[in-house]
Amino acid sequence: MATRYFTPDEANAHLEEVRPVAEALVAHRHAMAAAAARRAELVQRIAGNGGDFDPQEPRALEEEFERESQAVTECVQRLERLGVLVKDLDRGLVDFPALRGEEEVLLCWHLGEDEVAFWHGLEEGFAGRKPLPFD
Repeated sequence: MATRYFTPDEANAHLEEVRPVAEALVAHRHAMAAAAARRAELVQRIAGNGGDFDPQEPRALEEEFERESQAVTECVQRLERLGVLVKDLDRGLVDFPALRGEEEVLLCWHLGEDEVAFWHGLEEGFAGRKPLPFD
């Protein structure tokens, strides 16, 4: 599939679709991490004394983890179908491929930001963000 390039205005217009999916992604990722932590605690509890747990609890925790994991995957796939690159599941950090003249760059946005207001080179990442407009 050919890369779709966004202008800053197009990326900002896409936030109407991207923002709710990114919000769901972060929520499902946090729920998945919480289920994994509860599962690890249960394993330690069972290994420690072998009792005092509901026999249905391991299955329920595994099912919850799998549901949340699948929801994370579905959110990532939805964002990728929109042409967005998911960079951080926990922060809802995404990049929009763009062109700065002939140079391929990434327009950078994460949950909590009102608009796409930063960009960086392909190899720079989040730490290399620069404010828009392109200089």
